[in-house]
Amino acid sequence: MLVRLQKFLADAGVASRRASEKIIAEGRVTVNGAIVSELGARVDPATARVAVDGRLLRARRKLYVALHKPAGFLCTRRDPEDRQTVFALLPAEWTGLYPVGRLDRASEGLLFLTNDGDFCLRLTHPRYAIRKVYLVTVNGRADPALAAKMVAGVKDEGEWLKAVRARLLSANNSHSQLEIELAEGKNREIRRLLAALGLSVARLQRVRIGPIKLGELPPGKWRTLTETEINSLLRPL
Repeated sequence: MLVRLQKFLADAGVASRRASEKIIAEGRVTVNGAIVSELGARVDPATARVAVDGRLLRARRKLYVALHKPAGFLCTRRDPEDRQTVFALLPAEWTGLYPVGRLDRASEGLLFLTNDGDFCLRLTHPRYAIRKVYLVTVNGRADPALAAKMVAGVKDEGEWLKAVRARLLSANNSHSQLEIELAEGKNREIRRLLAALGLSVARLQRVRIGPIKLGELPPGKWRTLTETEINSLLRPL
């Protein structure tokens, strides 16, 4: 299958697609020995010999990883305070991966990592509305009307926060457990939403992204997604 030359460069780790377009326009790219400076050029990744500044490239193998992120790990490659990151849990040679979305340091559960920019965009852009499900434990006894209030939504810091679906699973005087489904991933949305409703989070675990469940994957462990799973996440709306 033919792909745009700038996509090939991006997949090979040369630069982003936009930066790759500049490299092409500067005449620094050759395909099968000939300079190609047209942005509309397409190549066959399986057969084309593509070079930048004389260096032959190979498209990187695309990786799609599901990780059970434990609490206490950051979703970043480097931290200025030298705190633990999720990359300490992955093979050292997987240097080109990046998280698909985020879980804050205190949160845990299902996290995808990839080197495929299109896959990342498909799962994180609001227009695709990929549903995510969380199990949340809050301190204290939750009001039975809490779930309806979360679906109705609240305004916080100029943003409208709301759940697509919420269900109170259990409640006692010390803790209550909720199942919450989101369609968008605003920054710390669940924690902010619950705080606006007078509750603090004791534990937050993401258990599903789209059709993919965390299942029995142990904390700190990872697995690669199957082709069927990848296709189910990329299926058109």
